[in-house]
Amino acid sequence: MRADVLVVGGGLGGVAAALAAARAGRSVILTEEFDWLGGQLTSQAVPPDEHSWIEQFGATASYRALRNGIREYYRRHYPLTERSRAWTDLNPGAGWVSRLCHEPRVAVAVLEGMLAPYRGSGRLTVLQPYRPVAVATDGDRVVGVTVAHRDRDEQIDLTAPYVLDATEAGDLLPLSGTEYVTGFESQAQTGEPSAPAEAQPMNMQAVSVCFAIDHVDGDHTIDRPAAYDFWRDYKPDFWGDRMLSWRSPHPRTLEIVERSFTPNPDDDPLTVNADQRLNPGDGNLWTFRRIAARRNFTDGSYGSDITLVNWPMIDYFEGPVIDVPNASWHLAKARELSLSVLYWLQTEAPRPDGGTGFPGLRLRGDVTGSRDGLAQAPYIRESRRIRAEYTVVEQDLSLAVRGAHGAVSYPDAVGVGMYRIDLHPSTGGDNYIDVGSCPFEIPLGALIPQRVENLLPAGKNIGTTHITNGSYRLHPVEWNVGEVAGLLADFCLARGESPRAVRSTPRLLADFQDRISSAGVELRWPAIAGY
Repeated sequence: MRADVLVVGGGLGGVAAALAAARAGRSVILTEEFDWLGGQLTSQAVPPDEHSWIEQFGATASYRALRNGIREYYRRHYPLTERSRAWTDLNPGAGWVSRLCHEPRVAVAVLEGMLAPYRGSGRLTVLQPYRPVAVATDGDRVVGVTVAHRDRDEQIDLTAPYVLDATEAGDLLPLSGTEYVTGFESQAQTGEPSAPAEAQPMNMQAVSVCFAIDHVDGDHTIDRPAAYDFWRDYKPDFWGDRMLSWRSPHPRTLEIVERSFTPNPDDDPLTVNADQRLNPGDGNLWTFRRIAARRNFTDGSYGSDITLVNWPMIDYFEGPVIDVPNASWHLAKARELSLSVLYWLQTEAPRPDGGTGFPGLRLRGDVTGSRDGLAQAPYIRESRRIRAEYTVVEQDLSLAVRGAHGAVSYPDAVGVGMYRIDLHPSTGGDNYIDVGSCPFEIPLGALIPQRVENLLPAGKNIGTTHITNGSYRLHPVEWNVGEVAGLLADFCLARGESPRAVRSTPRLLADFQDRISSAGVELRWPAIAGY
C-alpha cells in the first residue's frame, strides 16, 4: 500500500498527524497495534495531564476541538444533571488531576468522529491492529515499512515519501537505523543540573498498567495473583514503606506522606478546582483521577463513581521495557503488579474505620475495553528519542534556572506546552525528580533527525532529554508535536523541500510558521509565570 504520508502509531500524536495531513489534502495511512486509537488518552486509560491555563490558551485549535468534543459528547449522550450540563468547563469525572477527566471510550468516539470524514472519502486508511516489524532504507531515506497483524500471520508493506514515527516507544528508530538515545544523559553531555555524572542509557522512567474501578455492594475480590506475596512485601529503599501502602514519597518534596482513600465521597463535582499550581490533587486517591463522578449524572444513572488507578504504587521500575530482550517479561510483571495492587485494595488496604480491605471495589474492564480488566496498553512515559538537530535541555525551561526570564524562546518554535519536569521513579533506582517549569515552546529542530531525511518523530520520541521528556510527554504536547509533523510533511511535499531546509532557510521557516499558525497552532505564550 502507498500514500503521501505514513503514520505508524495511532496514539495522540499519530491521530493528530494523520488528521493534519488528511485535512491538508494528503493521502494518509495510519497504523495502530491496539484496539483503540488515542494512546495514552484511551488504550492506556490516562486522563489528560494538562497545564493550568488549558481552558484559555496553550494548545492547538484541533486539540481544543478534541476537548470540546468530549464535553459535547457527554452533553448529547449522557444523563447529566441540568447543573452539570450547564457547566461550561464540564469535568465529567471531577478528578483533581485535570480539568477534563473522562471515560476513555468517550475520547475514542470523538477521535473516530474527527477522522471519519477522511476515512469515508478514502483519503485516510487506518490499519488496526498492526505493529511495525521491519523498515527498508536507501541511504538517508526510509523507503518502506512492514507492519504485521497482531493476531494473525499477515504482513503489509507500506511506502510513502514521508514516514512519521508516532509509536509509544519510537519503534521505527532502531528498525530504520535512525540515531537515537535512551535513558539518562550525563551532565557532561547536556549541562543539566539534575543529570548524573555518567550517562545511564538503561535508566528509564517507570511504566504503569492502569485500570478503572468503582465501588458497589457485594464482594468483587479477584483471584489472588500468583506473585502477590512478593509485591505485598516489596519495599524500595527510597519508598519509606512497603510499596503496597498508603505511604509514598511526595513527588515535589520527597517527604514520605500518607494519602487517603475514600470511595464515593459525597462531594460536589463543581467545587473541584483541578489546578496543578495550587494542588497536585493526589491527597485522596479516589478523587485524584476519577473519570466519572456519579453526582454529575441524574440519580440512579451511576451506582458509583469510577476512578482510574494511575497511582504511585503501580509504577513498575524493576527493569526497562525498551532495547532489552526481556521487555515482554517486564511488561507482564507490570500487569502483575497492578493486579496485586487491586487485590491488596480489596483485601488488606487499611480503612479509615480500622478495618482492612474494600471488597466492594470492582474492576471495570468494560471501561478500559480489555479482557483482563486492565488497560489495553501500558503507559510508557519515556520513549527512545531521536538525536535531533536541537535537543531541549533542562536549563531551557527550568523555573529555577530561567526564573523571571521564562523559558528559552526558539526562533523555530512550532508550538507550546507546559508541565512541571515530572519524572517518576526509574529503573536505575532514582526517586522522583520533579522540577518547576516555565511555559515552554517546541522547537522545530527537536523534530528533525540529524541524518535521516524523511522520517519525522510524531510523539514522545522528539529531541528531548531524559529530564525534559518529563515535561514534553503529556497529552497536549504530544498532540501538538504530531500535528506539526503532519503539517511539515504536507509543506515539504508541496514545496519540494526537506524538513531540514525548512528549518535552516529563513523564508521557508517563516512560511511554515505562518502555515501552522493559520491551522491554529500557537507559537508563543503570553507573559505568565511557571510553577
